[in-house]
Amino acid sequence: MSDAAQTKLGSVVSLWRYPVKSMMGEELNSSEITEHGLVGDRAYALIDNSDGKAATAKNPRKWPHLFDFRATFTEPVVAKVPPVRITLPDGTTVTSEQTDLNRILSNALNREVTFCATPPGPLKGEQYNPDHEGRGDPAAINEFTLAEGTFFDGAMLHLVTTATFDRLRELYPQGQFDPRRFRPNIVVQLASDEKGFAENAWVGHTLTIGSAVRLNITRPCGRCVMTTLPQGHLPRDPGILRTVAQHNHGKVGVYAAIAQGGIIRRGDAVRIE
Repeated sequence: MSDAAQTKLGSVVSLWRYPVKSMMGEELNSSEITEHGLVGDRAYALIDNSDGKAATAKNPRKWPHLFDFRATFTEPVVAKVPPVRITLPDGTTVTSEQTDLNRILSNALNREVTFCATPPGPLKGEQYNPDHEGRGDPAAINEFTLAEGTFFDGAMLHLVTTATFDRLRELYPQGQFDPRRFRPNIVVQLASDEKGFAENAWVGHTLTIGSAVRLNITRPCGRCVMTTLPQGHLPRDPGILRTVAQHNHGKVGVYAAIAQGGIIRRGDAVRIE
């Protein structure tokens, strides 16, 4: 489709990849996108030896410290996914090539885990649902199934706009609406001065990013307790999720399916068909 048949929305202001599920990730200047999203995203996960479920910060009662771990690749991602370097909460670093990695991670998490590069069959996770304005039983733990053959909870690409964060800051000024709370892959800076949940209107449309990438926007992204958890300098803040629930039906950002892959870079123009 020609540029004349598209409307420019803005540009890519940041890119994020999370090499190990539910650990802190890395900000990128560019990345290849395939049918599985940003190359290397959620390439690895930890599996709970006791029940075979994926370790996920969606159940902080079981996994209270996953956001204290950071994962980055040991080398550029090119032909295949390389090993990762994991920084533990105490600052110690280990790599996925170490033979004692499972023991070290298990000791750090106080739970027996196995570092995994391939999902061992249909994989399940658990989500704790806090009660925010009637949004469920505060004691409820729900089980869910990850996307087949992957470590993704649902869609493989997540976008959000700076306009959404600006609007949330207006609604709850004391909250720190840092993108890291919401773990997006792509953050879009709108060309307009709009402050609102702009990406809600993208559902059902196709975005073109840069010269090649085309994304079909499939649905809004429902948020969970992960957005309220402490990480780095960000404090625990239940008001983050409460604000989202009250003002945008518990949604922040949108999910996308990849219609056409390619290279995406910070600064790339984002257009809508």
